Amino acid sequence: MASSSSPTSINEALTDDELRSILGKLEDDKDKEIFGLVCKRWLRLQSTERRKLAARAGPHMLQKMAARFSRLLELDLSQSVSRSFYPGVTDSDLAVIADGFKSLRLLNLHNCKGITDRGVTSIGQGLPALQSLDVSYCRKLTDKGLTAVAEGCPNLKSLHLAGCRFITDEILKSLSTYCTNLEELGLQGCSNITDSGLEDLVAGCRRIQFLDINKCSNVGDSGISSVSKACSASLRTLKLLDCYKVGDESIFSLARHCVNLETLIIGGCRDISDESMKSLANSCGRSLRNLRMDWCLNVSDSSLGCILSECRKLEALDIGCCEVITDAAFEGFGMGDENGMKLKVLKVSNCPKITVSGISLVLGKCRSLEYLDVRSCPFVTKLECDEAGLTFPESCKVNFNGSLNEPDVLV
Repeated sequence: MASSSSPTSINEALTDDELRSILGKLEDDKDKEIFGLVCKRWLRLQSTERRKLAARAGPHMLQKMAARFSRLLELDLSQSVSRSFYPGVTDSDLAVIADGFKSLRLLNLHNCKGITDRGVTSIGQGLPALQSLDVSYCRKLTDKGLTAVAEGCPNLKSLHLAGCRFITDEILKSLSTYCTNLEELGLQGCSNITDSGLEDLVAGCRRIQFLDINKCSNVGDSGISSVSKACSASLRTLKLLDCYKVGDESIFSLARHCVNLETLIIGGCRDISDESMKSLANSCGRSLRNLRMDWCLNVSDSSLGCILSECRKLEALDIGCCEVITDAAFEGFGMGDENGMKLKVLKVSNCPKITVSGISLVLGKCRSLEYLDVRSCPFVTKLECDEAGLTFPESCKVNFNGSLNEPDVLV
């Protein structure tokens, strides 16, 4: 008679490493959460293998989280403007993070307005493996705290400082010295940044792919020219919104050196003219995907026509408030391209000389158009479009009066 034996449970049959292997094969985050609900052992394994976490917690809870999620790589403590909480993240929280999450690679503190130099100094001293830090709109921060981050985090590749109004060129010097692998830098609204600071930055950081200096009103042609020369092989995105000192010299330099540029924001740069934009179109025609040049008042049909004919990969274009542009700019649109243009977003608001005829030319070549902004175009109203029999792509949203949310691709 065969002897009977009790069935072996899965917990007895599988080792921790085998269970980790199973967990590693789960791609969906929900499935990983369900894995941890089986029993305490599986929950412990799921916790130690967790790589990303978004939370709101004080020092006591952060200590518990550090003990539980010992291998965490990405921590998001950011606050939204509409859903911020009091007191929010504090310097004490950052001290706990620096002491407890030693493997951390990414830390998001966006809009954590309570933190100061003391807190980010803890980050610099305790997280040497950190690669990405977002302290945008942490308005109390100065060069002192951020320099500690630069000195202590030599592997930093991404740093976002938008709205940190007290920082100066000094932090750019520190980044140039200690963070030579930097690839992404956000400085929007940091009005103390100057050409000299950018020149110092790229003396050491020559791999920058993304640079946002929107609304840095003290930046001009010499700074941008330095960036374009030093980062010619890497630069993909450059944002210069309302940098009113930027002119043709910057655009000519980008055309000469940055032939792989994909996104350029120059809205409000009113000294830029047709000649430099033609040069850019001819040089970057194979790479440029997103172009914002609203309020570039010296740009006319001549350069826009060149952009539309040369930049075949263009997906988003904003020419709002370019008052001299007419329908003629669209006449050569996509000429010779049987497959049509790839344009998905087109903004022509406040262009008084564009009419339904011009929009018709666009629609004839842009079958993939998803958003069209024609606000305050007196000759492009819904009634006139209907009377002209214009047929918009099924997925296209047409903003006639400002009632639609705008895509953020050109922000």
